[in-house]
Amino acid sequence: MSTVTISAADVNKLRQQTGAGMMDCKKALTEANGDFEAAVDYLRKKGQKVAANRSDREAKEGYIIAKTNADNTKGFLICLNSETDFVAKNQEFTQFAENILTAAMESNASNLDEVKALSLDGATVNDKLFDMIGKIGEKLEISSYEKIETPKVIVYNHPGNKLAAMVGFNKADAANLDEVGKNVAMQVAAMNPVAIDKDDVDAKTLEREIEIGKDQARNEGKPEEMIEKIALGKLNKFYQESTLLNQAYIKADKQTVRQYLESIDKGLTISAMKRVQIG
Repeated sequence: MSTVTISAADVNKLRQQTGAGMMDCKKALTEANGDFEAAVDYLRKKGQKVAANRSDREAKEGYIIAKTNADNTKGFLICLNSETDFVAKNQEFTQFAENILTAAMESNASNLDEVKALSLDGATVNDKLFDMIGKIGEKLEISSYEKIETPKVIVYNHPGNKLAAMVGFNKADAANLDEVGKNVAMQVAAMNPVAIDKDDVDAKTLEREIEIGKDQARNEGKPEEMIEKIALGKLNKFYQESTLLNQAYIKADKQTVRQYLESIDKGLTISAMKRVQIG
């Protein structure tokens, strides 16, 4: 049994350093015989234990934030999830998400694994995540990290930070591109296109849509020899509804998004797109 005296000042110091509760800090220091580094490790392990115990829980709430670099050539997006909306609205939680995104932007991280390995206040992002889990007692996870790089990137953060979109343009000098970009990013947020254009739709999605079209045709009593042709014809409606450049532009539905961009600057188009939503 440890004979080291743990003072209130020591407990408070560890609490300030880690953000853990008073009783957790006192227990950690007692278990670590007053060794601050060992106490921090103890609290981190406690966080890892909490994470393991709650691995079957679903983190369906959270906070999403997207930002661009100074010259708007790169866009970065992070989604930090929690179990409850109460935690998702907590200032410390949202600031943690902001800090992760800042670190990712400064390092130009390429993927989520790189983000988790980044240094943040003397520890890795992943270790800091476990610290936060230990403190809050909920399952937390970084579920999404997205980055795009084009001549011009515009981001849109929907009020409430449950949804964000990024669009990348093929040129940076088109007239009123900041406003145009915001309009298109809001279209991505609202209409949730599956791809930028027809050729960008993945084969699995196309196969599913063709099968749906076939089933619809059969249910309508169409001749079997016509089923395939009818299903392929239905793809045009799918492209119009589900691919960004072919969607009706929400602010002028007699134009497609492609036509809207062409009306702004000939040859202007979207070369990258990301959308992340909670719920």
